[in-house]
Amino acid sequence: MTMIRGAAAITGAASGIGRALALELAQRGCDLALADRDEAGLKSLAAEIGQGHDQANDRARKISVHRVDVGEAHDIAEFAREAVVAHPALNILVNNAGVALLGQFEEIDQAQMDWLFDINFWGVVHGTRAFLPHLKTQAEAHIVNVSSIFGIIAPPGQSAYAAAKFAVRGFSESVRHELAVAGSPVRLSVVHPGGVATSIARSSRTGVGVTDNARRAQMIDRFETAARTTPKEAALRIIRGIERNEPRILIGNDARFMDILQRLRPGTYWAPLQKRLERMAKGK
Repeated sequence: MTMIRGAAAITGAASGIGRALALELAQRGCDLALADRDEAGLKSLAAEIGQGHDQANDRARKISVHRVDVGEAHDIAEFAREAVVAHPALNILVNNAGVALLGQFEEIDQAQMDWLFDINFWGVVHGTRAFLPHLKTQAEAHIVNVSSIFGIIAPPGQSAYAAAKFAVRGFSESVRHELAVAGSPVRLSVVHPGGVATSIARSSRTGVGVTDNARRAQMIDRFETAARTTPKEAALRIIRGIERNEPRILIGNDARFMDILQRLRPGTYWAPLQKRLERMAKGK
């Protein structure tokens, strides 16, 4: 079992799963390099973590905060350089930052799709590339790439998001196999959360062709109804996955159900799943 130690770099750390993961890793003795576009959120998180300390060693956590737009490769490269300087023992990378885009394929334009891919897919690729040389120098290291249950199933209205999350899954699995064949000290897990109660839906963008605000509100309400896992529960599941070196980390009973359904009905899973989601929306 892998021990949680050293330091961790986390993107999208100011809220949601990233924030919860930072809090939990700090409790386990990790120093942290926290990245997000939300500087105020990062400073608030760092202050909260700084109020605690390692009771065993009476040592405050070393926290560095970095304003990073993961859609910009230059920002990620600079984050990696600064994080390694601040935390020479850095041995965990969590590529967590992500955004959502609501609308049917014909309702989103190419610029919007590029925006989402720059963050949700290329942000993961650039983060992995920027940190991997350092991680390979550690005796033991771990990369965590956050995909989604929509990297396993692809609902209507999620063409851009599902495409990017499927890409994260394929990229992560291939790199993991490469690292294993090379006998690298770096392990890699890909995470597939189901519905987690974060602000991703409410902060999402809407396709340029979506002109009905009521439909946007309905899509958000449906997500929040299905989002039954807390960020803390998600963080604890990811940490357990790191400790056990799990290649795939499913979060939530909904994610486990959808994964099984997709395996049983790979080409026809949507019809029964849609009925289940409709029952959930009605509170049944």
